Amino acid sequence: MHPVVEQVTESLRQRSQRGRQAYLDRCSRTRDEQPPKKRLSCGNLAHGYAACSEDEKKLIGGMEASNLGIISAYNDMLSAHQPLAEYPDVIKRVARELGGTAQVASGVPAMCDGVTQGQPGMDLSLFSRDVVAMSTAVGLSHNLFDAVVCLGICDKIVPGMLLGALQFGHLPVGFIGSGPMASGISNKTKADVRQRHAQGKADTAQLLAVESASYHSPGTCTFYGTANSNQVLMEMLGLQLPGSSFLHPNDPLRPVLVHRTVQALMNGNAESVARPLCEVVTEASLVNAVVALLATGGSTNHTLHLVAIARSAGIDLTWQDMDTLSSAVPLLARVYPNGSADINDFQDAGGMAFLVGELRTGGLLNEDVVNLLGVGLDPYARAPAMSSSGTVEWRESVTESTRVDVLAPLGRPFSAEGGLRSLSGNLGESVIKVSAVAEEHRVVKAPCRVFHSQDALKEAFDAGELERDVVVVVRFQGPAANGMPELHKMTPYLGVLQDKGFRVALVTDGRMSGASGKVPAAIHMTPEAIHEGGIARLQDGDMVELDAERGRLSAYVAADIWAARPAATPPEPECTLGRKLFENFRRCVGPAILGASVFDAISEDLTEDSSR
Repeated sequence: MHPVVEQVTESLRQRSQRGRQAYLDRCSRTRDEQPPKKRLSCGNLAHGYAACSEDEKKLIGGMEASNLGIISAYNDMLSAHQPLAEYPDVIKRVARELGGTAQVASGVPAMCDGVTQGQPGMDLSLFSRDVVAMSTAVGLSHNLFDAVVCLGICDKIVPGMLLGALQFGHLPVGFIGSGPMASGISNKTKADVRQRHAQGKADTAQLLAVESASYHSPGTCTFYGTANSNQVLMEMLGLQLPGSSFLHPNDPLRPVLVHRTVQALMNGNAESVARPLCEVVTEASLVNAVVALLATGGSTNHTLHLVAIARSAGIDLTWQDMDTLSSAVPLLARVYPNGSADINDFQDAGGMAFLVGELRTGGLLNEDVVNLLGVGLDPYARAPAMSSSGTVEWRESVTESTRVDVLAPLGRPFSAEGGLRSLSGNLGESVIKVSAVAEEHRVVKAPCRVFHSQDALKEAFDAGELERDVVVVVRFQGPAANGMPELHKMTPYLGVLQDKGFRVALVTDGRMSGASGKVPAAIHMTPEAIHEGGIARLQDGDMVELDAERGRLSAYVAADIWAARPAATPPEPECTLGRKLFENFRRCVGPAILGASVFDAISEDLTEDSSR
């Protein structure tokens, strides 16, 4: 094993001993004291299967056959989730064929960040993750289910489902996605038109035509953002079948993979090998997930989600762990925004099977992991294929990339490192994704210009006030201030300034996520402005240096002036379009560095012994 991967994994185990043991003890206690169905009264059972067929009632009431709980994030507004409409019926049919049953335990909310991008609804996006977690827990709290199937793909939905399912870590859990839409207009063309529109050189009709040609049919968006990063992580965590992430929604393997997932989860079935979730999500599998995220240049949102997921499993994963791994993990994928290709190109080039094979060759993955197919990573380095009997098999290892401009071999990586780094200095701590940032743009030292909203930045851009070297600061965008929205509305403007030859960087306590691109962006600043972090003390004209090479982010202000300078007054939080309902979330949410979760109290085991 690569020494850095080994060191980070072992350090994570040692650091997490107390919290991890407390979590495992809680899962064990739940399994022993509250086994599925067997503690329910006759009235409880009657309510739980009242709408089932007589045969299903006998199976559930008999207590021996598996009853799968389906958590579905279906709606037909999200293109990626529209194909999920028929999945519950397929799962129920397969479960009956295998001598068990399945029920939809709950539906969870599923918002589209693409629809809310730059809109008020984006203030609810990150919090929706924790709402999904609670909705998942509510569905599973009926304790009717022997295993869980989660149907979800997109940004906050998959992490939310996993956060909720981890509270039921005594049960086996599997995830099923639906795949990406077919490729549309090129990402480069889309980005070019967006920048032209920001400059007034393309009208709204032209922009809408380009956007509609990019996002055009059922399936995930084809750029490598958080939704597609989710799929990589679910495979690497062992919760999703190998090679299933990036098959088209209409691929004939899709229903076969659903069938195989149900087989794995059904107790007593010959193909059943699924372990409880608490045995699948471990220090080793989390490190594997981080390694795959780094090797593919995945979404910075997962510096939040993976930390929150780990903490919910009693594991103390940190940004520094990710930074350390990044120094050892080469960048093997070039998918937009880290290149011009899309996720379909990645799949065609060799996909996850090739990626896993290369990472294993370099000793960059922990092999002591379990998954839906049993123990170890062998199946994950093979592509799924239809057998002559109509089942799925993992036979052929994928040892070559058919497009080395999209998916590179270990010996010829696009970069020697994964490109995710942590930054620290007198402004606090943050993260930056540099895999899409040219080396000449990774160090920026310039006077700053401070804004409290994306709209204020646009006004300054339109007025020509940013036509210079500048570090743009957008603050009061953290989780406690307004829910930590993504700030992509600013991306075209900053890109235009950089293209004009100005040295430009962004510093914010908000998010940029999977579309973090060519402009260096120090994001997730902690402490955030509303908690009087260093970002709250910046004033227009302060000299700020973002140095992604050395991991530094500093304001050059005399120490006595800095200490005496008061923090800026936060703006009044907006309360339209449902945002007032989330006031309590903003009050209790934890810092970005700990996952920006309202559940941070769950993770008290990491710092003190708790058996409650």
